[in-house]
Amino acid sequence: MRNLFLLIAFLISTVTFSQELNCSVSVIAQQTGNENNVVFKTLESQLTEFVNNTKWTSTAFAPQERINCSMVINILDYNNDSFSATIQVSSSRPVFNSSYSSPVYNYNDRDFNFQYLEYQNLIFNPNQFESNLVSVLSFHVYMILGMDADTFELKGGDSYFKQAQTIANYSQQLSGQGWKMEDGLQSRFAMIDNLMSPSYTDMRTAMYRYHREGMDIMNEGAKDGKTKIISVLDDLQKVHRIRPNSYLMRVFFDAKADEIMDILSGGPSVNITEAKDILNRIAPMHSQKWRNIKF
Repeated sequence: MRNLFLLIAFLISTVTFSQELNCSVSVIAQQTGNENNVVFKTLESQLTEFVNNTKWTSTAFAPQERINCSMVINILDYNNDSFSATIQVSSSRPVFNSSYSSPVYNYNDRDFNFQYLEYQNLIFNPNQFESNLVSVLSFHVYMILGMDADTFELKGGDSYFKQAQTIANYSQQLSGQGWKMEDGLQSRFAMIDNLMSPSYTDMRTAMYRYHREGMDIMNEGAKDGKTKIISVLDDLQKVHRIRPNSYLMRVFFDAKADEIMDILSGGPSVNITEAKDILNRIAPMHSQKWRNIKF
């Protein structure tokens, strides 16, 4: 009986305290010419533990609910404890009643400079700046959480995006790039500022409709799912009319272009002539993929 109670307690604690992410973190240092330096392996190990073991929300995630994601950090140069790098962040979410995972977030952050001493403590404080290393990773964690939540519930990511915005605001005290308005239209500041703007409400609606009304019904009704996804392009076109060539649109299609191409090329036959016209208008950077759509 005692063993039974211990098992139940273990299961409850597993569900209650499981963290939110299942994140693969890689540190690549080939461009430094000294990729075998042990500091890079230590950094990779510490960041993996930091991202996966920090409790980012008050929500209980079961182990199977953890969000699959990756962070690839490419070290360009370093000098003692100062590092210049880029970070590619991506995430996906499972599609209902299938084994397929749909890409959700794909962001190439080119402004990633930080200081790091081997084995230094990495602690996230939701309301206070600790280091640029912690801020950048934490910002992207909340972007992953917010984007994922938006695919399951209309504006479900609000609380996560607000935390990402808080991180951006208190990190502006730093001289590092990416946190300020003047850092350009492809910065972290621009990304979260756009997401929180009413001008991009249709963009977030599209995230929800694409996944819940389109992808999640594909297994039960492929034609209905395909038709819904085509209709989502109208939401995106509304955003394009208000904010043409927006970076947020680019981030969306960086994640979704291959998937949309495959969906429109396969499955039940539907009229996609207008859909291709819209895609070429709102996402011309992927025009080659739209030309490859076969129907």
